[in-house]
Amino acid sequence: MRLKFSQFLVALLMIGGLMLGGCSAENVASNTSPTSTATSKATEVSPKSTTEATTVSETSNEKIPGIKDLPRLEGQATVVMTVKGSPITIEVDGTNAPITAGNFVDLVQKGVYNGLVFHRVVREPQPFVAQGGDPKGNGTGGYIDPKIGTERRIPLEIKPKGAKDPIYGKTITEQPELQHKQGAVAMARSQTPDSASSQFYFALADQGFLDGSYAVFGYVTEGFDVVNKIEQGDTIDSAKVTKGAENLKTPQ
Repeated sequence: MRLKFSQFLVALLMIGGLMLGGCSAENVASNTSPTSTATSKATEVSPKSTTEATTVSETSNEKIPGIKDLPRLEGQATVVMTVKGSPITIEVDGTNAPITAGNFVDLVQKGVYNGLVFHRVVREPQPFVAQGGDPKGNGTGGYIDPKIGTERRIPLEIKPKGAKDPIYGKTITEQPELQHKQGAVAMARSQTPDSASSQFYFALADQGFLDGSYAVFGYVTEGFDVVNKIEQGDTIDSAKVTKGAENLKTPQ
């Protein structure tokens, strides 16, 4: 029992670190340092998020506010991210996570990730994540969309295994199609489900306890040895779409 309780505390500490700090005044989030602590609210779903959750088949009716204004990836794309001079190949899955994947590929196309740092890397007490993509470099920022002058945020998007469409706006208890296997790439967010922007993380090991709570959108297919060498403060030299750019659909 003591061992299980200890493992539970470790999991809470890890999850708390994925929460973005300072996303908005109404969001309560822990900081993102390796020693940050999680609150009991780390994986709560607000009543509003639950009742407004819907599937992508309903998006034509605009039941998800603002979703029509977000980029969408219709199919697959390949992104090569270079860190410390070495390439990391990411296969981005727009089939199972069209909005999350579309957001990432669009930010890559815009050059947003070039020069940003990995502000959080956790390997102790066990391999966890390497997290980056914050324009502020401290875990509190996101992509400011010049069209609207505010931070672009995307809904939590998770497709249950075997389902036709993803579910939006809430965590799920079902096994997701895209799971937190070693090499998974997923979006960090604050306590509010629909708060991811530009921060992402690499899963350094299988992290099944995150499944259903955070949105995986792709996997490292080459260069995981490079991911394993990322240290806190390391910079993303560049990120480029090398295949599938035509699958990105952006609002006009």
